[in-house]
Amino acid sequence: MSSALNSLYTELVIEHDKRPLHAGLREPFQAEVHHVNPTCGDEITLRLQLSGHGHGHGQEQRIEDVSYEAIGCAMSRAAASIMADLLIGQTVDQVEPVREHFEAAMGSRGRIEGDEALIGDGVALLGAAKFPARVKCVLMPWKAYQAALVEIRTLES
Repeated sequence: MSSALNSLYTELVIEHDKRPLHAGLREPFQAEVHHVNPTCGDEITLRLQLSGHGHGHGQEQRIEDVSYEAIGCAMSRAAASIMADLLIGQTVDQVEPVREHFEAAMGSRGRIEGDEALIGDGVALLGAAKFPARVKCVLMPWKAYQAALVEIRTLES
């Protein structure tokens, strides 16, 4: 990765950390989850609101809102901001390939290049893939999203 690109990515992370998108806990929400990363003490409380509520596992459930409170390192806070921005307005199904690609790239120790068309500003976080301890920080918001999704689906079934 060129140093120019690297510093651009660093800028993106700093930007999302300083001016996080969609931050703050909002209502309405169908599920609220709280995750803590024990290795570094990062925390996130995440709320998820889907449309198409009550339609079972309706394929067209749209993510109306993702709101969160993230405490911890710049990486985990930026990851929450970037994730919320990627998720809001998408359907649950549209988000799946994004999540899968992001998790695969993060877990690849730098072997998988991030597809910017798919993960947007998420490419800025992939530098952390080379540091296993940081991978957890970056993936924590995604794990919280998945847990909230499971919670909503459990309530609906």
